[in-house]
Amino acid sequence: MLPCVCWLQPLLVLLSSVLRAQGENCPASCLCPDPHTVDCSGRGLTRLPDEIPLDVRRLLLSDNWIPRIPSDFLVLYSDLVYLDLRNNALSHIEPGTLSTSSRLVFLDLGSNNLTDIPSGTFGQSRSLIKLRLGNNPYLSMVNEDAFLGLTSLRELELERNALSGLQVGALSQLPSLRVVRLEGNPWVCNCNFANLFAWLEENSHKLPNGVEGIECSLPMDGRQVSLSQLSQDSFRECQITLTLTDLLIIIFSGISVSVVAIMTSFFLASIVHCFQRTSKTSKGDEEESEE
Repeated sequence: MLPCVCWLQPLLVLLSSVLRAQGENCPASCLCPDPHTVDCSGRGLTRLPDEIPLDVRRLLLSDNWIPRIPSDFLVLYSDLVYLDLRNNALSHIEPGTLSTSSRLVFLDLGSNNLTDIPSGTFGQSRSLIKLRLGNNPYLSMVNEDAFLGLTSLRELELERNALSGLQVGALSQLPSLRVVRLEGNPWVCNCNFANLFAWLEENSHKLPNGVEGIECSLPMDGRQVSLSQLSQDSFRECQITLTLTDLLIIIFSGISVSVVAIMTSFFLASIVHCFQRTSKTSKGDEEESEE
């Protein structure tokens, strides 16, 4: 047994040194329960911690006061697959923070101070599966191309924000979407909401509580109603349909305007031409009189 123990001793020393090195690389005031996890939740941080191990895969930063993420953050931590930034002070995400080379699968930006999600925010991160953007009380605008390129995204949370409308293209270009949360927003059921309503009806199976769980305010009196009480007929006034007579009137009007414009131009050109001829004749008469 003794030779066996002697053979194992160097291996045990190497293992202990690796574990000790991992512990030494753990940022101050944070916990590192395993070699690839850094837990800095609820530490009162006002910026990202220093000396995060480059091979970190799970980074927990919730319940702090972090105001921004450097745009090169995920370039440095290319192995990161799980990032929790819930309940911080983020007001915006710099374009390019997520890139096509990112391996991020889970991103939680809920309960922050985000105001808008512009185009290119997530940089076509094709590995992202779950994205949480709920409980941002100032988030009132999501660009139609905000989620462009997120081909693997299955779950999107946009509940309890300040969204009164949303372009349907922001959702329709997510081919893998399985769950979307939109409840708790101050939706306004006007003509701008008509296309989104049609999409929600068609994709109600992707809503955790169906259309019954979403309410909107009527533009006339501000009364809150469940989407389940509405139908496509509710937005009939928003649908502009042209009859054959309308089309003929439009075509005839266009032709008439063109003809009038041509005749006016010809008339003005004729007047100018006559004026020039008259001027030349008068000038010739004056020269003959002088001779």
